[in-house]
Amino acid sequence: MTQQLIIYEYPKCGTCRSAVKSLKALGRELEQRHIVESPPTVAELKQLLEISGVELKKFFNTSGDVYREQGLKDKLPLLSEEEKLSLLASNGMLIKRPIVTDGQTVTIGYKEEQYQSTWGLK
Repeated sequence: MTQQLIIYEYPKCGTCRSAVKSLKALGRELEQRHIVESPPTVAELKQLLEISGVELKKFFNTSGDVYREQGLKDKLPLLSEEEKLSLLASNGMLIKRPIVTDGQTVTIGYKEEQYQSTWGLK
């Protein structure tokens, strides 16, 4: 029995669609969460951050329109971790996507090779 993965995705995003297709091809069961309609909560983001072991700034969609419109490149360094997490939880379009987790591992973004090695069934 393989553990179901949670994928935080934006269905209109081509990269997210590729990620879902790839995960299904790898035989994974998915719980798909619409990152804009139900973005991860601050608590969920904290957990994802802790599991991922990456810097919080890697969770930001730095190439997104909302990020640029809000001038976050200059504002982020001035914010506390709590403020950054609240910002991410308030608008799913600020979050780099897709985010995939099984509760022990987290991947951010989509790279075919990374998905094969991380989410491919052993």
